[in-house]
Amino acid sequence: MTFPSFSGFGLGLRKPHYSDFLEGAVPVDFVEVISENFMIAGGRPRHILQRVRERHPVALHGVSMSLGSAQGLDPDYLARLRALVDAIDPLFVSDHLSWSRAPGFNSHDLLPLPYTTEALDLVCANLHRAQEALGRTMLVENPSSYITFAQSQMTEWEFLAQVTARTGCGLLLDVNNIHVSAVNHGFDPLDYIAGVPLDRVRQIHLAGHTQGENLLIDTHDRPVPPAVWALFARVMERVGPVAVMIERDDDIPPLSDLLAELDMARALALPKVAA
Repeated sequence: MTFPSFSGFGLGLRKPHYSDFLEGAVPVDFVEVISENFMIAGGRPRHILQRVRERHPVALHGVSMSLGSAQGLDPDYLARLRALVDAIDPLFVSDHLSWSRAPGFNSHDLLPLPYTTEALDLVCANLHRAQEALGRTMLVENPSSYITFAQSQMTEWEFLAQVTARTGCGLLLDVNNIHVSAVNHGFDPLDYIAGVPLDRVRQIHLAGHTQGENLLIDTHDRPVPPAVWALFARVMERVGPVAVMIERDDDIPPLSDLLAELDMARALALPKVAA
């Protein structure tokens, strides 16, 4: 199982922009969709996605696989995701280093994990099962976080390095999440970049956030801020071919605004390409 080497710039496909992607030529190299929104075969969402797929590569990004669930992964979920994978032939399949499900409980939030050897064994076992069920290598996204656990035995970047080494998975590096977590927990984001296995990064997310009362909140409802752009530039100095994406999930602006942000990403990345 492998993932492709892909270099390009894309956007999240969101409902307000469906007509733009269906009726005209949008200057992107790929789009990303939330997997769960398209798992039902037939119907308008899947039909739209298949039409967009005729024009652009599609990355599938999940929010409820629950890789950290102690009871393992939901086999029905994996079967429905596999059917979507077979129908779309996506560029990448990704989900988060988090959990959202327990017996009798299903959260709509991406809940954090303690970075312990026990949690590491669990996540790796779940990832192995998911990759076998999907017939392909997955990407795992680093989360934004608002709490830490006294039980943690390693940093998040050390945990991710172990996950990639043991499962062969790749990384979806969310640069905004690194910044949010660094501010919230007081670590240096450059330490994160130095410690995470950048050779496993195949996709990058860029997004905005909101200042809460005491913490930064990963809201995806604002333009990419200067601090995230600066961190992205540092990342791009060290990674290989990657798919870079602007992620906007709320207060969605006109498509032209997002394309302008994507041009900023290109401008920061192109000096390395030109060199």
